[in-house]
Amino acid sequence: MISRAARFSAPPRWWYLVLALIFGACGALSHAPFEFAPAILLTLVAGFGLVRRTDRTRDAWWLGWALGTGYFGLTLTWITEPFQVDVATTGWMAPFAAVLLAALLGVFWAGALAFARWVGGHPVALVFAWTGAEMLRAYLFTGFPWATPPQALVNALAGQGLAWFGPHGMMLGLLGLAAMIAAVPLLWMRGAVLCVALASILMPPLAGPSPLTEHTVRLVQPNAPQDEKWLPENIPVFVNRQIEYTAAGDVPGLVIWPETALPYLVENAQVVFDVIAEAARGAPVVLGIQRREAQDYFNSLVVLDSAGQVTQTYDKHHLVPFGEYMPFEWFFRHINVGGLAARVEGSYAAGPGPRLLDFGALGKALPLICYEAVFAHDVGGTATRPSFLMQLTNDAWFGKRSGPQQHLAQARMRAIEQGLPMVRAANTGISAVIDPRGRITAFLGLNTAGYLDAALPMAGAPTLYSRTGDVPWIILTLIGLIGVIVTRARRRAVGGIDAGAPDA
Repeated sequence: MISRAARFSAPPRWWYLVLALIFGACGALSHAPFEFAPAILLTLVAGFGLVRRTDRTRDAWWLGWALGTGYFGLTLTWITEPFQVDVATTGWMAPFAAVLLAALLGVFWAGALAFARWVGGHPVALVFAWTGAEMLRAYLFTGFPWATPPQALVNALAGQGLAWFGPHGMMLGLLGLAAMIAAVPLLWMRGAVLCVALASILMPPLAGPSPLTEHTVRLVQPNAPQDEKWLPENIPVFVNRQIEYTAAGDVPGLVIWPETALPYLVENAQVVFDVIAEAARGAPVVLGIQRREAQDYFNSLVVLDSAGQVTQTYDKHHLVPFGEYMPFEWFFRHINVGGLAARVEGSYAAGPGPRLLDFGALGKALPLICYEAVFAHDVGGTATRPSFLMQLTNDAWFGKRSGPQQHLAQARMRAIEQGLPMVRAANTGISAVIDPRGRITAFLGLNTAGYLDAALPMAGAPTLYSRTGDVPWIILTLIGLIGVIVTRARRRAVGGIDAGAPDA
């Protein structure tokens, strides 16, 4: 009988790396703009198959790295867009950013497959190791959980499981399903498992009306391209456009402008605030703006009352690395590279953390500025449960294709996880009202200017995930990882993991 090691070495090893890259890229088809959710299963099942194809830890590492690099490389093609805003200065960085980010994120998946091979290659080991890798990706170095595999389920009935298990519990479930598909020995049984899996992934959420409040929210979408937004001759155009949209139609209960909607600092904007308040005709206005405190600058939002006075302020606390602040700033300052989104000297300062804004009869809102909606653990970070989530974002940075669509999918995940509606004002789109089940009840399309009046959906009951957060899944994953390590040690003590096969 030919050993697995012999089977692995028969074809050239580069062939398996290419195959892993292809299977990884297939998983990207599960995300916007393609949104073919079953494709994520192909990538995950391939991961289990690749571990079985080798008995060497270092080979598993490279195969996992290729799988992850293919997946993130195609999913995150939009990452080149921020570098195109000022092509003359930063355009040269775009291909390096795309390749390096995919390669770096691929390391997480490489570690998962290598660990699973190191402890013996059992599918259970990979289930826990891969989940642990995604947890690390969500938290390590401020985190970057964009395009986590459960994101592919947001349009499906299975995606409603986010309310119970959150993204990491859903990752465990997806990997368990993939392990079953990969491990079932009989073809007809594997087909039956696959059919059940596809049914849950393809079936849309159960239909039904979204209970609505009597309050109307207006979302303002000026559609200011990032390369034009800060030009002196264009500033009046975009500011006046937002004022006109605020003054139009009936008076809503709340007006929301997007992130950095005004190109001024708070302390220099009172004259404009007065004009905005007059246009709002008594409705409170939330808008994104920068502010300065001593030597620190903040990416903030403010709430204006009927007199144009700032009554509440929120400072973004989860900043974008290499966008709003520079890790290893001393090095990048030396080579004259600064944060892409920072419009001030140096980096932004981080705010103190999540807080609620009080809108009286509308209830309390948890504000999220752009990137903050990517982090499930941040959205559940307040002691008091809000009435709704409110995101202000400038997705012009993400381009005109997949980036804004993927960002919207993550906003929908947060609504499902918390059982709360979300109102989302985006500069270039997609502005949307989302119900507690993640369904879009009203929206303004990408790359269009306008405003949207929509009823605020009612909050749902607190979800299990909103009560527990990630802690149970982190504990379960750690127990699983410790368990497979202990099992490995015992097996080595009685004769090795796989007799005659190297594990490194």
